[in-house]
Amino acid sequence: MTDTDFTTIITKNKRASLVLLAGFFALLAALGAGAGLFLGGSPEAAIAGVLIAIGLTIFSYYASSRMTLSMTGAKPADPSEYAQVHNLVEGMAIAAGIPKPTVYVVQDPAPNAFATGRDPDHAAVAVTTGLIETMNRVELEGVIAHEIGHVRNYDIRIMTVAVATAGSIAIFTDVFFRLMFFSGMSNSRRNRGGNGGNPLALVAVLIVAVLAPLAAALMKAAISRRRETIADATAVELTRYPTGLRQALEKLHADTRVVRRTSHATSHLWIETPDDHQPGNKGRAFNDMFDTHPPITERIDLLRAMEGIGPYQQPGPNSDASTAD
Repeated sequence: MTDTDFTTIITKNKRASLVLLAGFFALLAALGAGAGLFLGGSPEAAIAGVLIAIGLTIFSYYASSRMTLSMTGAKPADPSEYAQVHNLVEGMAIAAGIPKPTVYVVQDPAPNAFATGRDPDHAAVAVTTGLIETMNRVELEGVIAHEIGHVRNYDIRIMTVAVATAGSIAIFTDVFFRLMFFSGMSNSRRNRGGNGGNPLALVAVLIVAVLAPLAAALMKAAISRRRETIADATAVELTRYPTGLRQALEKLHADTRVVRRTSHATSHLWIETPDDHQPGNKGRAFNDMFDTHPPITERIDLLRAMEGIGPYQQPGPNSDASTAD
């Protein structure tokens, strides 16, 4: 891929993040207006609900990275204890032409990694202790290069929007249902006098009950499969060695351990989604429509096809094949 290709990708991702943010803010605004009409039954109450939605969206956007790190149990990586990880992150960041992201470690035996943040100036890369123990140097470099690719291509902004809006929808839905419950009890005590029978309230209930969960699922689906493929290609461009990432993905595919502190709100962030190793396949065909990652076997096949082509024949300048054991 050329520099022009990557510039186009970055531009499209920035535009897509704004569209997604605007679209899901509109949904939250609708929920806020519905809540206001249900509780107050006046335009002022609806406006108040919209303002609350605005505040919640803005707060979630700027806090989502910290929330993600907290939810996954990520802690700052000690530069001495995790010197190799710091060196690889710094080397890949230099190759990508971006500032070095903050490095975090998740104490978990399952091998995995993710990147988060709003942009390259506010980015973080996290790896599990299981990844460090499972991968050799060139494989670990391939995984980190993949995450640096997400940072360079502004995929992390899309991911941040996904986490922020999904979290906002979950909070708003929970609060709304609680308010509906207590408002219903109050109306019952007043012999159903009030706004409980307002048709607009029923519409608001339907919006919350039906659209909000779907919105969260669609937000995850918006992290398109193509972005994972592009991040893989970026990793190859940075390391000049497809084999490293290919071998890492093969190990991830063979390892069935799942990170302990994960949820559907953050599963799309990991290089291999933990959902792939969850037991049970009921409704799998339907769930596949919402997958945010291509099948890992397809990613492995694409990387294998790149091996031996042009400059991608030996470990890249940032790799140390002699340490690969």
